[in-house]
This record gives sequence, structure tokens and C-alpha cells, in this order.
Amino acid sequence: MASNLSLSNSTIWIMNASSDLNTTITKRFNVFEGCEHQVEGILFDLTLQVFNVVIGIPANILVICVLIQNRKEPSTSDIFLGCLAFMDAYFGIVPPISFLNFYLWHSKGVWSSIKFAYGVKDTSGPLFLSCICLDRFLAVVFPVFFGQLKPVMYRAILTVIVFLLTFAYSAAKTVGGLPNFEKVFTGEILATFTWMVLCNACILRALRKSRGAGKDDMHPMKKRAFKIVLSILCIIICNYLPPVALFPFEDYYTPDVFRCYVQPVGFAFLNISSTIQPLVYLSRLEKVPFLPDNWVKRFCSCCEPRNSETPKTQNNPA
Repeated sequence: MASNLSLSNSTIWIMNASSDLNTTITKRFNVFEGCEHQVEGILFDLTLQVFNVVIGIPANILVICVLIQNRKEPSTSDIFLGCLAFMDAYFGIVPPISFLNFYLWHSKGVWSSIKFAYGVKDTSGPLFLSCICLDRFLAVVFPVFFGQLKPVMYRAILTVIVFLLTFAYSAAKTVGGLPNFEKVFTGEILATFTWMVLCNACILRALRKSRGAGKDDMHPMKKRAFKIVLSILCIIICNYLPPVALFPFEDYYTPDVFRCYVQPVGFAFLNISSTIQPLVYLSRLEKVPFLPDNWVKRFCSCCEPRNSETPKTQNNPA
């Protein structure tokens, strides 16, 4: 009887311990931890990321195909554009996995891989855009020095450095628990944002001076650089300005508001760049390959009446 009672007590203790362990594991694996009743910001971010799946993945694959097709006459920035498109396409597969893990799997291993993907997006986008800005800055402002750096080896080395920084940041974000780790991203986004704005401002100023008095024509290479600068400025304003404007003021928010609302909303604008960046690139092309012409005509059919009226107005001035 004593042995049976002892066995029974041991069984009850093991069951209670297992129950406590399961409760602990459940709490530990809860991806909404701390925001269980304030999930709107996180869901807003995930909803915007749906565009990365529907539009972003095909657009980034199309960008990679265009770069491969133009490999015989590559631009010096193509290696950065290709890496950026690849990383954005990789990040595009995150939303479906996130929804499944939030509501079905509740797996810590899957959540770790999702955090790693978020780390890749946080770092690779700003750094590769900064590399493109640096490339265009040297080409326009210091053309002689830029001519000495045309070999692909220099850009390959810079690409490897960006990948190392990206994977180091992503690994640290996956591990978690590092004190003030959020401020690392805040410092990174502020530094890259300032760098890109300064580069673009210098490029626009140099291109404006290069025209000369009374000249409206611009050198084809400089005109191409001008278009790239304008597209990057569009990306900076739409995607990077919100987190830059919100994250430095972390101390002015309560921890729950910053973690559950401010951070997800700021990251939402940053994450949607995986769709905006390839679309902006494709919009600069005179003709988008791999797409039937009738698709483009149907898409632009609403503009045809205006285009047909414009010559009449010019030929018959009032």
C-alpha cells in the first residue's frame, strides 16, 4: 500500500510538472506575447505583407530575369539590385508561414526562422540601397575615380560585407534577449536614411549643374542616374521615412504601445518595400520583357485618349 501510494503521488507530481511545463512552453511559444489584447498593429503589418506575396514575389523574380537577360550589358549597380530582389523575394514567403504559425502551428522553431527573415529584411534592404546610392554618387560626382572602380571585384567585396552584416544582425535577432537590441536597428535606419538622402541630394545638384546654361539635354548615362536617384528617393520617402520618424522617440511611448503599435506600423512601411522596390525598377524600363504587349496596352488603355488629344492641342493652338 505504501509503495502504491508513493507511486501514485509520484505520478500526480509528474502530471503536475508536465502541466506546468506545458503551460510554460505555451506561454514561451506565444508569438503575441505582451500584445495578446493589442494585436491590431501586428495584423496591420501582416496584411500589408500580403502584397509581398501576391505582387512582390512575381515582381522580384521578374527583376532578376531582366538583370540576367541584360547581363551582356550590365550596369554597375546590377549586382546590388539582383541581391536586393533576391532578398525581397525570400522575404515574400514569410507572411503565409507567419499566419500558419500564429494560428495553427505555434512552433518556436518556425518563429525563429521568421525572426531571422525579418532580420534579413531589416538589414539587407537599407544596406543594398545605400550601396546603390554610393555607386551612383561616385559615377556622377567623381566620374574619374568611379572609372577606376568599375571592375566587379569591388562590388562583390562590398556585397559580401553586406551579407555578413545582414546574417550577423539576423542571427542576433533570432537569438533575442540582447539588451537594447532595438536601438541597433534604429541607429542603422537613421544612418542609412541620412546617407541616402545626402547622396541623392549631391547627385541631383551635380546633375543640375552639368546641364550648363541654356541646355536642356542631358547625357544618357547621367539621365539614367537621374532616374535611379528619383526612384530611390521615392522608396526612401514611402518606406523609410515612417520608421525614421517614429523609432527615435521610443522613450516617449509606453513600452506596450511602442512594442504593439509603433514598431509593427513602422515595420509595415519598411516591409512593403519588397513590393514597391521592384515595381519602381520595372517602371523605369522602356519595355518590360517576358510580358505580352497586349497586357501593357490594356493596362495603359485608360491613358490612350489623353495621349491622342495632346497632339491635336499642340498642333492647333488657341
